[in-house]
Amino acid sequence: MQQQSLVILGSTGSIGEQALDIVREHAEQYELLGLTCNSNWETLARQINEFRPRYALLCNEKYRNELEGAVSHDDTELLFGADHLEEMAALEEMDIVLNSLVGFVGFAPTMQALKAGKKVALANKESLVVGGSIIDDLLNGNSDQLIPVDSEHSAMLQCLVGEPRDKIEKLLITASGGPFRTWSKQQMENITVEDALDHPNWSMGAKITIDSATMMNKGLEIIEAHWLFDLPLSKIDAVVHPQSVIHSIITFVDGSSKAQLGPPNMKVPILYALTYPERLPLEVPRMNWEEAFELSFEPVDYDRFPCIRLALAALEQGGAAPAILNAANEVAVQRFLDKEIPYIKIPKIIETTLETLDSDIELTVTSLTEIDNDTRNLASKI
Repeated sequence: MQQQSLVILGSTGSIGEQALDIVREHAEQYELLGLTCNSNWETLARQINEFRPRYALLCNEKYRNELEGAVSHDDTELLFGADHLEEMAALEEMDIVLNSLVGFVGFAPTMQALKAGKKVALANKESLVVGGSIIDDLLNGNSDQLIPVDSEHSAMLQCLVGEPRDKIEKLLITASGGPFRTWSKQQMENITVEDALDHPNWSMGAKITIDSATMMNKGLEIIEAHWLFDLPLSKIDAVVHPQSVIHSIITFVDGSSKAQLGPPNMKVPILYALTYPERLPLEVPRMNWEEAFELSFEPVDYDRFPCIRLALAALEQGGAAPAILNAANEVAVQRFLDKEIPYIKIPKIIETTLETLDSDIELTVTSLTEIDNDTRNLASKI
């Protein structure tokens, strides 16, 4: 492979930090062109001092002086303010942008990168959840320009190499079940923030970890898969797989199925998105096929995990419903993390917001931004 010029949006988060581990391991393969973060200036300064990227962006200008004082060289042009995110996503000299931003803020940078003809390694699921139809129009059939980083969607993509999409009978997204897989509804009434952040298998950021606990992440991933692989909802299902070893399964029209397996580790899908369709060696744990282990599956309990049901309903409703779902979920999750509401109120806030706001609108960047703002305002008051 030729050396690739890389920009990481959200470099101080879990995905960004693991991507930088990959850059360290394959320093000859990647020129780190740019890094961005929201407000974690200390981690960003450490990254700038180590990697000396050409550009670095701190979105929260409040910490400008702190970052400038912590950077030990002048090889990096420092930028300040979220207005520069779209600019960083479409730098002329860039080959790949890894979008690991969390939330709706990642949508516009994804759009700008695609418009500029750049390859996007997408860890920002909201880009497709909120604006899947707009992204689909921008791709215009060139699916290789947008490569998923989610472990489940990466697994699907790996299973589909060499397979015609019209031969897919069913796509199965696996879910760990999170920390509350065996909890009763009564037990769930007393869930604490600490309980919800204690994921049994994966190490992720706080928002994504809560989404895993509520299983909203599976709902969002089903919406993503719909747009990534051009499949109707009737061909996509979720199944609980507590071991998180099988990351997705695809069944074909002849009755055969393919699955992608591996120990829970996000570096594998990150690297695959950066190198697709090629592969590079990676120092991560391997499956030990010489020791006995079990792989088990169970159906999703939509009664105990209503968030996934709400996501499926939003996809079926169409229009701006997925955007409303996403924004309401972001607000509800943050309110829970701030200990303002109990865990069981998260789906109630989302459902009320979906029932209140009109989703039957023409989807444009402007209309999505407006409905996102309206949703956040409503969800913060419920």
